[in-house]
Amino acid sequence: MTRALVLQHIRCEPPGMFSGLLAGRGITADTIELDEGGELPGWQEADLVLAMGGPMSVHDEAEHPWLAGEKRWIAAAVRAGVPYFGVCLGAQLLAASLGAPVHTGASPEVGVLPVALAAAADGDPVLGVLGEQFPALQWHGDTFGIPAGAVHLARSEAYPHQAFRFGEMAYAVQFHVEVTGEMLAEWAHVPAYRKSAEAVLGSSGFDILAAGFAAAQASMARSAALMFTGWLDQAERAAARRGAAPGCDCRLTPRTQRLATVNTPGNRHLPNSWPAAYSHSIVSCR
Repeated sequence: MTRALVLQHIRCEPPGMFSGLLAGRGITADTIELDEGGELPGWQEADLVLAMGGPMSVHDEAEHPWLAGEKRWIAAAVRAGVPYFGVCLGAQLLAASLGAPVHTGASPEVGVLPVALAAAADGDPVLGVLGEQFPALQWHGDTFGIPAGAVHLARSEAYPHQAFRFGEMAYAVQFHVEVTGEMLAEWAHVPAYRKSAEAVLGSSGFDILAAGFAAAQASMARSAALMFTGWLDQAERAAARRGAAPGCDCRLTPRTQRLATVNTPGNRHLPNSWPAAYSHSIVSCR
């Protein structure tokens, strides 16, 4: 059975919709909760890598020393051809790992907002299936440059760099389409979420965000399924091409050693307070 390694940076920002898509294909997801002391195995042990969001910046190594090792790990894995899919912080980590700048933007981008494909996304097996424009949940303040040799795939009105592909199998998306109703309902009870939404959208900020999510939920779920399925299909085709001898089963195959999961049920980190401005992603439980 194929295993995906999930790099998680905060417990309440899990893969969401992507988890069901992995399970539906018989892929086991092993989660490393890096912010809680989880240790990365050798990248050679991963069939697939899924890197999720988090409230920290890629530059916050003083507060989160593990970020330096994570960036080196990502660079080595991606340059070796391991399939990688990064969301929000996970996208910025890929950019930084490949030498591109990551910095704070002019103003935070928060809300359910349109994302448009770049010309180079036409025919792309992962982003190209989404149509010229689609709604996505945005909640970030940092942005990234496009790494040398990468292909720019998407943009928004506020931030021109919303997605890129490096090589054949490494994808970065700044936006969220994987969020489930259950995740949003949980965030509604975290005071820091409301404060950060209000800082950008006004006193009813979280309610505005929730209404936008409800209106676009079906469309975002469709985008999540199309995009992530496209990536999994692409990974399987790449595995087949690396392929092996005639008659070989060229589906994705697991590494021999099972990756450790460090999640502990019920162990949630909720913030006591958060600043109105934030440097990166969803200001979330920690």
